[in-house]
Amino acid sequence: MLPSAVVTVLNDPIARAQAYLLSHQAPEGHWVGELEANTTITSEYLLLCHLIDRVDRPKEAKAVRYLRRAQLSDGGWSLFEGGPANLSATIKAYFAMRMAGVSVDDPALAAARERIREMGGPVRADVFTKILLALFGEYDWNGVPAMPVEIMLLPRPFFLFNIYEVSYWSRTVIVPLLIIMDRKPVKWLPPHLALDELWPEPREKTSLRFPRVPKPFSWRTLFWKNFFIAVDDGLKIWERFTTRPLRKRAVEAARVWLEERLAVPGGLGGIYPAMANSILAMRVLGYADDHPLVLGQIKEIEALAVETHEELHYQPCPSPVWDTALAINALIESDLPPTHAALRRAAEWLIDRQILVPGDWQVKRPHVRPGGWAFQYHNDFYPDLDDTAMVLMALEKVHGLDTDAARLAKERGLGWLLGMQGEDGGWASFDADNKRLYLNNIPFADHGALLDPSTEDLTGRCLELLGTLGYHREFEPAQRALHFLRHTQRHDGPWYGRWGVNYIYGTWSVLRGLRAIGEDLRHEYVQRAVRWLERRQNRDGGWGETCESYDDPEFAGVGESTPSQTAWALLGLFAAGRTSGRTVERGIEYLLRTQRSDGSWDDRLWNGTGFPRVFYLKYHLYAKYFPLWALGIYRRAQA
Repeated sequence: MLPSAVVTVLNDPIARAQAYLLSHQAPEGHWVGELEANTTITSEYLLLCHLIDRVDRPKEAKAVRYLRRAQLSDGGWSLFEGGPANLSATIKAYFAMRMAGVSVDDPALAAARERIREMGGPVRADVFTKILLALFGEYDWNGVPAMPVEIMLLPRPFFLFNIYEVSYWSRTVIVPLLIIMDRKPVKWLPPHLALDELWPEPREKTSLRFPRVPKPFSWRTLFWKNFFIAVDDGLKIWERFTTRPLRKRAVEAARVWLEERLAVPGGLGGIYPAMANSILAMRVLGYADDHPLVLGQIKEIEALAVETHEELHYQPCPSPVWDTALAINALIESDLPPTHAALRRAAEWLIDRQILVPGDWQVKRPHVRPGGWAFQYHNDFYPDLDDTAMVLMALEKVHGLDTDAARLAKERGLGWLLGMQGEDGGWASFDADNKRLYLNNIPFADHGALLDPSTEDLTGRCLELLGTLGYHREFEPAQRALHFLRHTQRHDGPWYGRWGVNYIYGTWSVLRGLRAIGEDLRHEYVQRAVRWLERRQNRDGGWGETCESYDDPEFAGVGESTPSQTAWALLGLFAAGRTSGRTVERGIEYLLRTQRSDGSWDDRLWNGTGFPRVFYLKYHLYAKYFPLWALGIYRRAQA
């Protein structure tokens, strides 16, 4: 097909996609789509309502209908669409339905019960599930890893552990948990609600000891795992004999830390688990149910609800800053005029969301001035590098803004981003140099997501920003980032994706960064990534990757095609100079074929990553702006 004919074919799909996106802009100027998670958030919410005596039976019934619909044919509940049953998710859903009044003889619960027992029962569940069960007296607190509240008193440079050596999401969950686990409260259930039926063997005969052999096995992790199990044994003794004045000081330190962060809008850390734990911690400390700090967290949680006439479920957090920055980039890259009123309104909304106050990140970077953006509407203590980079690229592309305000916002944002580069040359999400990987072996960290190290996708994004702002590969921070990326590339070509599924996401992020910063795209390591993307194209012309690739690298780049992942692959190929050829044409044909009449696309499968192997997400707007972005760049290249 001649280039002029290609452009003509693309004009209508692009115009319809732009119109769809513009029609979903909020009156305030931003975009925000649903951030869908698995059933665990909704199950935990139902159980939280019982713990704090705020059960709303009509809403509970709607949530139970949602849980029923999400149940797998084998009786379990999964962590992502198309995934296998997960023990912890299944226990939480089962427990929530029992507490909602569903009969133990109900076929859904009978099937779930059998699946739970097959998978090993509560003793094989993750730590957070055990803690939730312990709060109802359904798990022995002695079987939960020790987390003494005295951790709050450890000095920041302490070599082994302190709260600033773990990620922000871990920190905001752990600090209120320290208060809870110090008091070990129990809301005892009536006998008919006890969960004895979930234990394959009688619970009094079941060992609650932590497994000592790591999976996957390595001698290094075997050492650290058993070292920390021994530490846990010692901490349990410490908890019994520590002096009360010391413990009182530690609880007060945790309370003060918590109050400081609850006083700002958005909820603790802007995420459901931290907010829920903070409510329980405040109640344990004696705060009244109608205390403004308690009510504030409840209000933030209720704002996460997605309710229809029949069902109710909960998001982990909102994503307005991220969605808005990506929508702006997609619209401009598909040639919506950069002076368009919708883009100016969105950019002004973003400028107003810039965070100019200190946060936890300053512990590691005390001399860096604030200037980042958070993911949510409000999360002043926890701006992140990914949002900041994407926002700054959006602001650089929009025209017609207040010159001084935009310039100052970009200067502050870039200064913060450069100041947060890690010692290894990469960028992490929320903190710098949060990389004590041995801490992932403590019994409490069985989820393996305790830390926030530098990642390939973030580093690629920051390189793309620097290139967009006119910096070149000789710029010293860029040199360090390039070194990081060359050393973290997988042997067969792709890069890992921490925040999107998975290697396709990481690879497009890096390739766009390499192109923007002026790297020689003829380098073998770049071409290796290109060849990997080309090999992973599906027969239908699209690309897809299952969340299972986080557990088994053999699934890297393997999965049912989705519009978002197809767009990422195409954007990566375009960045590497591949804007023609049959591979690209088939990818474009897939996007045109799967576009809906209203101009949108839909991802059937999950496309985002909260915590690899533990918690996955579906960004509902990803399939609305990423395909548009890819089509726009392709049209521009053909023209």
